[in-house]
Amino acid sequence: MKPSFRLTGQAGFSLMEILIALTLLGLASAFVATKIFDRLYEGQVQATKVQMGALGGTLKDFKRKCGFYPTTDQGLEALVQKPSGRDCKDYPPSGFLDGDLPKDPWNEDYIYESDGNDFNICSNGQDRAQGGEGTDVDICLHEKKGESAGGNDQQPEAAPAQ
Repeated sequence: MKPSFRLTGQAGFSLMEILIALTLLGLASAFVATKIFDRLYEGQVQATKVQMGALGGTLKDFKRKCGFYPTTDQGLEALVQKPSGRDCKDYPPSGFLDGDLPKDPWNEDYIYESDGNDFNICSNGQDRAQGGEGTDVDICLHEKKGESAGGNDQQPEAAPAQ
């Protein structure tokens, strides 16, 4: 003999219960996504600071061998190939960097300014525009004559909007 099943009522969720559950899931997902994007931004800023610190160290090597920092016109490209203009007798045949110049985490070129004595390296940050506030602030490394001459202890900082 086969057992028989009988439905006595409908089981399941009402449309209202489903909508409430979906709303709660959406709110929770938005909260988690916000935290993930915050962590991503923090990682990008840290990566920018590390790259700028490494470029600053390489620029110091350039100055030790050449006696000056590359000028704004020569740019960071002077780390890859020997710049024209002011002569650097001890420029290494393979340059100071192998390959191409690094880009910031937002895939933009670093902004380099120098008069030959001091230098600034900046990234426009995630908004890719000069200035900004909050997560759109620029990140810069400033090296002034006489500062940090013994090593690469200068810390890049988020620059205030100008």
